[in-house]
Amino acid sequence: MDRAEFEALVDRALDDIPDEIANLVENVVVLVEDEAPAHDPDLLGLYEGFALTDRQANHAGALPDRIFVFREPILDMCSDVDELVDEVRITVVHEIAHHFGIDDDRLHALGYG
Repeated sequence: MDRAEFEALVDRALDDIPDEIANLVENVVVLVEDEAPAHDPDLLGLYEGFALTDRQANHAGALPDRIFVFREPILDMCSDVDELVDEVRITVVHEIAHHFGIDDDRLHALGYG
């Protein structure tokens, strides 16, 4: 799958987030990168920033938090398009959950590990 098609899957996953949750996301940009960081090449996604639960009252003017979705590792682990769509959705939800201060242990328990 080429990059444009993959980015469309990420956009679709973002569009599928309920408005009640999406409206609470603050100062976050979602980026697609081809490769995961060299120190963790199997990483599917990454949240960089300060969770809403950790932000100071005056966060205005701060650079946006970043969510990375890594295309090649996700493509490598999926055997068909249906699995790919599901894994992109899970990865996007997982990283947005970090924005709300939900840790990996809780996400795994909820099935978003």
